[in-house]
Amino acid sequence: MKLPTKNVALIVAAGKGERTGGEIPKQFNMLGGKTVIAHAVDAFTSHPAIDAVFVVVGEGQNQALVQALAGRPITGSVVGGSERQDSVRAGLNAIAAAGGADIVFIHDAARPFVPLHVIDHLFGALQSVEGAIPVIPVVDTLVRDDGTLGDVVDRSGLSRVQTPQAFRFDAIMTSHIQWSGKAATDDAQMARNAGFKVVTVTGDALLDKITHPADFALAESRMKSSMITRTGLGFDVHRLESGQKLWLCGIEVPHEKGLSGHSDADVALHALTDALLGAATRGDIGDHFPPSDPQWRGVASSRFVEHARDIILDAGGMIDHVDLTLMCEAPKIGPFRDRMRARIAELLRVSLNAVSVKATTTERLGFTGRGEGIASQAIVTVRMPKEV
Repeated sequence: MKLPTKNVALIVAAGKGERTGGEIPKQFNMLGGKTVIAHAVDAFTSHPAIDAVFVVVGEGQNQALVQALAGRPITGSVVGGSERQDSVRAGLNAIAAAGGADIVFIHDAARPFVPLHVIDHLFGALQSVEGAIPVIPVVDTLVRDDGTLGDVVDRSGLSRVQTPQAFRFDAIMTSHIQWSGKAATDDAQMARNAGFKVVTVTGDALLDKITHPADFALAESRMKSSMITRTGLGFDVHRLESGQKLWLCGIEVPHEKGLSGHSDADVALHALTDALLGAATRGDIGDHFPPSDPQWRGVASSRFVEHARDIILDAGGMIDHVDLTLMCEAPKIGPFRDRMRARIAELLRVSLNAVSVKATTTERLGFTGRGEGIASQAIVTVRMPKEV
């Protein structure tokens, strides 16, 4: 049987996340440099067989979704209902209104990491049945518990159910229409109740759901274990000239001279950009922002840093540490160091403790020693997925 060509991911992100104890729903919390919902969206948009992604959010969460996705394109979003099945139904209706689908993957946003091999296995299973779900065998001892230890429950044949759950679109629509029972905990039971065959495929521990505050730490740990550490080095030099503003590390520093260059000539941020691009193995600043292109004339160098940052974060990477050194006789960097560190931390979306800014002189030797220019060197440490 030939696989359908129109495959849609439906990410359910309408929960309030009350059990995680945070001020905002867990799907909008940061995890490894980007939001939980962004991780899920990236997983599906990066799979070559997924044609569209729809997201279901709660009432009043549309703006939060826009901010959480930070420009990531999705096909559409819709407001869900009070129960999970109501939210899924709203998403299915939105897909139907947009032209329908052949296969739909229904996924909980609170499961941020979606291994591509699980999606592949679900696709394979749907060649002969109407539904497929990932499961993990239960390995812990199970007991009955009412406050006092009860009998052991036989765990043979028991599994933990995960998402994404994949269905032929017409089958899961029919399942939702026919459902008349109590609130359903997942869509697979609704499909089974409607008479459709649902098979299981091997799940993955990375698909475990974030429910409690401690789950964020566990998710970070799992994310780190699947990554390798890389180091990037950047170096840049700019000439000092009268009549120019002096920008260093993203802040304006009072001085009798400023740096000359095609952009705002922030030598520190240029070195930082090159370091980030080097860690991502994506060339150098000139490849992305050629000085021959007039659109970059006078532009703030913070845009270069944000671009390099997003390359790393969009690939599922994490920025761990930045060590930046400025080489000049003047101005004195010490009075501005804290502001510089804060600005870099803001641009990279890391903690202040992850940013070091230092300054040195060249003992009045060379062009920096003669006050003709300023040089900067940056070293960054990042973690990237092993396959990137």
